[in-house]
Amino acid sequence: MTDQHIIYMDNAATTAVRKEVLDAMLPYFTEHYGNPSSIHSVGRDAKRAVEAARKQVAAALNAQPQEIYFTAGGSESDNWALRSATEMLAKKGKHIITSSIEHHAVLHTCEYLEKQHGYRITYLPVDEFGRVSPNDVRKAIAEDTVLISIMAANNEIGTLQPIAEIGKIAKEAGVLFHTDAVQAVGAIPLDVNALNVDLLSLSAHKFHGPKGVGALYVRKGVRMNNLIFGGAQERSLRAGTENLTSIVGLGKAIEIAVAELPEYAAKMTKLRDELIDGILAEIPDVRLNGHRTERLPGNVNVSVRYIEGESLLMRLDLLGIEGSSGSACTSGSLDPSHVLLAIGLPHEIAHGSLRLSLGINNTEDDVKRVLKELPGVVKNLRDMSPLTIPACTA
Repeated sequence: MTDQHIIYMDNAATTAVRKEVLDAMLPYFTEHYGNPSSIHSVGRDAKRAVEAARKQVAAALNAQPQEIYFTAGGSESDNWALRSATEMLAKKGKHIITSSIEHHAVLHTCEYLEKQHGYRITYLPVDEFGRVSPNDVRKAIAEDTVLISIMAANNEIGTLQPIAEIGKIAKEAGVLFHTDAVQAVGAIPLDVNALNVDLLSLSAHKFHGPKGVGALYVRKGVRMNNLIFGGAQERSLRAGTENLTSIVGLGKAIEIAVAELPEYAAKMTKLRDELIDGILAEIPDVRLNGHRTERLPGNVNVSVRYIEGESLLMRLDLLGIEGSSGSACTSGSLDPSHVLLAIGLPHEIAHGSLRLSLGINNTEDDVKRVLKELPGVVKNLRDMSPLTIPACTA
């Protein structure tokens, strides 16, 4: 690797914990370390911290504190939402509507419910930009539909979904609506009431909080089954001593993220567009994946023809540029992205994807350096690739 500073552009996979968040967490390791279930003063201090964080999360979503349940992260929240909602409504029916580009925490849970419990799953298609059609959602609703689960923003290509429209359709039909908002929280405004969302999943490490903690919003009146038995924590639905320090960090991180959202979105959108425009202008045979404007402020996802994505990542890594080829949860898989296949890309092009996800620490100079280095890396890899189409000669 070069002696230049590392340019981290994999914020969709995880983000660095902010100093303000770490500072808020530290006292709960060493001073206010009590068990929130204990009735003595140290325990009561810890309990107050948990409830303060619950209020912070609720305020960020325009929800009520009693509608927030702390979890171990986005995947747990997704699993709990889908499994509990379907179990509680099993007598009404066994039909779930989702999309073909959901995170695997949703897709694999749907597969489990289908294979083990006989649920019928409708996987809605998406258009070339990765958008679900609200009209397709409406047409898919049947008498036995118990849940609709559509993500707020795609983790790979960054496309924003028409959640408000889908939420309205679900409400009119009397069907529960869950959204995986793991990538959206802290990046776009989210109001569970305006969106008509009944269940919403989030994860702290996507917006500069600690790993291993998340939350599930559950609208008042929606019945939930126990996720874990054994104690009275989280209103007796998720037993186990609370992850106190991380919950404090989650609360602080989401409070900062929402307060700074307008400034963050403006900065990220500017850098994102400069990066997209530069890549498309400087490198031939590159395709932008996802919607050009209706996308997360910091998401850039392109497919580079005639090369393999993993080779591109390794070359960039040697230059101190950190990106990804898609979801971090499937980085060990040799299969092409299910998201890219769903938007119509053939296997050979889907294999050449590059995701650069910007964050608060990225600068204009970072974008310029990527645009300086990337064309040469692509050219070098194409020169060695048997897939490159040779230029015609006279």
